[in-house]
Amino acid sequence: QVQLVESGGGLVQPGGSLRLSCAASRSIFSLYAMGWYRQAPGKQRELVAVISGGITNYASSVKGRFTISRGNANNTVYLQMNSLKPEDTAVYYCTAHTRSVLAPDYWGQGTQVTVSS
Repeated sequence: QVQLVESGGGLVQPGGSLRLSCAASRSIFSLYAMGWYRQAPGKQRELVAVISGGITNYASSVKGRFTISRGNANNTVYLQMNSLKPEDTAVYYCTAHTRSVLAPDYWGQGTQVTVSS
C-alpha cells in the first residue's frame, strides 16, 4: 500500500506558476513510476506527466510548460507548472505505479488548481 498526499494547489492568474507536491508513505524509488493526472469539470481524467527511472513523459498540452521531478527526500514528487492557462484548471492527482506508466495503482485525494483572472 502507498498513501499519497498532494499539496500546492490554488488560484493563479493566467501566465503564472504553481508547484504541486506529492508526499508518498514510502520510498518512491521502490515504485515503477510516479505520475500526475488531472480532471477538469465535465472531462475525462488525463495523464499530465510521468517519471520512471529518471525518464519523463508529458501530455502534448503541457510539454514545455510543466516539469515533473523527484525531490531530494526519497518520497516526494513535484509538478512545476509554468505559463499556466485557463484550460489547465482541474483537480490534479498524484499517482503511484507498480508495473506500468499507463496503469496507476494508487491515487492521492487531489488538489484543485484554478487558473483565472
